[in-house]
Amino acid sequence: MDCVIACDLGTGGVKSAVFGADGVCLAESVVAYETFYPAPGRHEQRPLDWWNSVTSSIRTLLARPEVEASRIRGISISGHSLGCVPLDADGELLQHSVPIWSDGRAQAEAEAFFARYNYDLWYETTGNGFPAPLYTLFKVLWLRRHLPAVFNATHTITGTKDYINFRLTGRLVTDPSYASGTGVYDLAAGSYSGAILDASGIDASLFAEILPSTAVVGKLLPDVAAALGLPHDVQVMAGGVDNSCMALGSRTFHDGDIFCSMGSSSWLTIACKAPLLDRHVRPYSFAHVVPGLCISATSIFSSGTAVNWVRDILMSDVASSARAEARDVYQALADLAQEAQPGSGGLLFVPTLGGGTSLEGGPAVRGAFVGLDLGHGRPEIMRATFEGIALALRVALDALRKMTEVSDEIVIVGGGARSALWRQIFADIFDCRIVKTVVDQQAAALGAAALAFVGLGIWRDFEPIVGLHAVEHAHSPDPAGASLVERQRSAFLVAMQQQQTIAVALSALR
Repeated sequence: MDCVIACDLGTGGVKSAVFGADGVCLAESVVAYETFYPAPGRHEQRPLDWWNSVTSSIRTLLARPEVEASRIRGISISGHSLGCVPLDADGELLQHSVPIWSDGRAQAEAEAFFARYNYDLWYETTGNGFPAPLYTLFKVLWLRRHLPAVFNATHTITGTKDYINFRLTGRLVTDPSYASGTGVYDLAAGSYSGAILDASGIDASLFAEILPSTAVVGKLLPDVAAALGLPHDVQVMAGGVDNSCMALGSRTFHDGDIFCSMGSSSWLTIACKAPLLDRHVRPYSFAHVVPGLCISATSIFSSGTAVNWVRDILMSDVASSARAEARDVYQALADLAQEAQPGSGGLLFVPTLGGGTSLEGGPAVRGAFVGLDLGHGRPEIMRATFEGIALALRVALDALRKMTEVSDEIVIVGGGARSALWRQIFADIFDCRIVKTVVDQQAAALGAAALAFVGLGIWRDFEPIVGLHAVEHAHSPDPAGASLVERQRSAFLVAMQQQQTIAVALSALR
């Protein structure tokens, strides 16, 4: 059976998997890498860590007895977005560490740009609804201003999965889904915007050629194939940005399909023929890896990262005990949260620990536990954490519901989907049916694999994905808790607004 390797470059590490032509995962390997925070608002990773993690994970996969290297036909990669990796004319890295999607250092550059270019016009052209400083264009402008020697030596700006594809094949290209996170991509035209480039003073040649997501970039370089232990004729696909690949793998590739991803950050994503754009809500829209579609999403920046902060700072002994007993740490946290009643005794958690989306208040906003009293214990803190993330996503879901019809059943994927307690919390707070399928955390990798299957002609279209989504768990909202949820929502909206109001004053203290 023909097989492909799919690599999902996430914020916390790479998940690589081998898929057979039937869409079934034969083996997977996860390798973590580190994010560095050298200053407030700066979030960096090392491209060489991505490369080493990808190659290490592939070698691990090929060492598995169920995987035959001779049957691997292609490699396809999903990567986290909004990258800014400067390369010189020889394709060499110009920086050891580079800003990742959540890096907000370019605030001044964004403000200067929008002093001469209309913000709403930029948003409606690009669909870029995250806070503007996060987009590649403004990171490039920051580079030009603060590190002119690096900028002047830069021949091409690339991103996560495209850098790996370049190392695999020697060819530097991108695809529409990744290009649409650059801040200079015109969604309607399907190309880089001359008007935005002119206003920024950046030459279009700095950005890579755009190929379809299913296009073959090239074959493995001979030395790379030998080092990995793969046939020399393995083909590398253009691949896609992580949220588009995850949408595809989560069976969100027909008009109106929707899913919720629960990872380091979390988002609600709907597939649509035209991008959903709103000047107030500012959903972010990307070209889908599926031709003829966009994906539009509302999101929160801190979900898994917020849970991990609570775990490490407030619940470290719970985590340590779970590890010592060979128990799942997150299940131990969920068991602790289960000891508290719904509503967490009036305790609310605003999860914007790493800054927020435009809807949440932007990069300067920060999180909070609101309503703490002497009667609260760690069960209430833990449950409030889970509920706060769900409440923040409910705000994002309500924004989508105002713009388009949204299904009353949402597929949930990612790390947060593993907890039965959290799935029920989502069902109650979202007021809809939450479905977890057997695909779950393999969604982005499956989406990347599907691009390879279609691009190589092994699949005629993406429809086989639908049949792979056997329902594993389903949760419906508890009508008895509806009144409590409404009170929580009202209080959360106040707390969320308070954090936005105090953000400027708190920024001055950091």
